[in-house]
Amino acid sequence: MPEALSQNVVWALGVIYALLIAASIIVAVLRWRSPSDATTELSRRVTSWWFMITIFTIAIVTNRIVSTLFLGFMTYLAFKEYISLIPTRPVDRIILFFAYLAIPVQFTFAHLNSYGLFLVFIPVWMFLFFPMVMTLVGKTEGFLRAVGTLSWGMMITVFALSHTAMLLAAGPEAGPAGGAGLLLFLVALTQFNDVAQFTWGKLFGRNKIVPRVSPNKTWEGFIGGFLSTMFMAAIAGPFLTPMPFYYAALSGGMIAIAGFLGDVTISAFKRDLGVKDSGGLIPGHGGILDRVDSLTYAAPVFYHAMHYFVFSGRI
Repeated sequence: MPEALSQNVVWALGVIYALLIAASIIVAVLRWRSPSDATTELSRRVTSWWFMITIFTIAIVTNRIVSTLFLGFMTYLAFKEYISLIPTRPVDRIILFFAYLAIPVQFTFAHLNSYGLFLVFIPVWMFLFFPMVMTLVGKTEGFLRAVGTLSWGMMITVFALSHTAMLLAAGPEAGPAGGAGLLLFLVALTQFNDVAQFTWGKLFGRNKIVPRVSPNKTWEGFIGGFLSTMFMAAIAGPFLTPMPFYYAALSGGMIAIAGFLGDVTISAFKRDLGVKDSGGLIPGHGGILDRVDSLTYAAPVFYHAMHYFVFSGRI
């Protein structure tokens, strides 16, 4: 374990795993006493929490170079799943080669904490590069569809998820727990919000939010998860971030909203393609994109809020 790993992070990881063990025992008892679709789905979400916290624990406790490579590989898997689901043309293979090559470049900028290059590489340079190459190839049939789907895929997976590496690279302004504390704060609250929204929705859910996209999402579940996540953020924030409890609570609410939007956006994408899961990486629990869907919005929103308000000293 690296010497630089904060004791606050170590204690936070211990608490999280204790909660996961308790949640797993409770869910197992519920499934044994009254098996139902709700308890099965709750079990899936707790398993998802185990998966996400474990892989990000590896990213947090290892050397930062290894951590960045690990996060980059996770992003590669998410982008690869996305590509496997959308229709592509044979001529697009050369574009895909450059798209995959862009992943290590983006994560190198993140590792170096080069904010300017990180911010423009994909949204500007790769967005201009893709249509240029397609134009030079001379294949115009399906041009707009190919440019749109590949560009959006790069944004929603590579660009969005690479913000996790930017959090790790944060310097002294990240607070006493360092970048690892910020990353743990983001991932733990994102996963907690997912379970909390589902639980509150099953207990009190009546009014659906987006029934055509995600029929199980309700306003009651959303509000319950939002308030629960704010409460947990207020407790964890002073230990894992440089924010006092009231700003941490606000950031928890922001993560809850962004996580919900990421979840339903990926659901809309899969519903359009007529698939339930993005892949089969985790038997019975879908692919990596299914597990990081909430982070596709939560990671960039949280990072840029931290960069603008906290790292800059505005609050």
